[in-house]
Amino acid sequence: MNAKKMDLLQGTLDMLILKTVALGPIHGYGISQRLKQMSKQILDVRQGSLYPALHRLEKQSLLRAEWLKSETGHQAKYYTLTKSGRKYLDGEMANWETLTGAIAFVLRTAE
Repeated sequence: MNAKKMDLLQGTLDMLILKTVALGPIHGYGISQRLKQMSKQILDVRQGSLYPALHRLEKQSLLRAEWLKSETGHQAKYYTLTKSGRKYLDGEMANWETLTGAIAFVLRTAE
């Protein structure tokens, strides 16, 4: 895979956010930085995509948010995964594994 920035497939951003938050309470900027780090700088989620997704996931009760002091001393909205968020994430990860396995199978098929 080349190192250029890649656009996320529709629907994968929510799963990636939930997976990142599952690692522990984190604020929005931290989510974008952690995703970038974990993807070896390939995924660069912009604020214009991240924050609407966070609000949508919170509204769906998949994430819980509370205002806390950040490591810089400023107030920041920290997100944690809810029980229903964990269940949703587990299902999405299973679906992703099935989908990527099927795609890989097709790509390996001889011409």
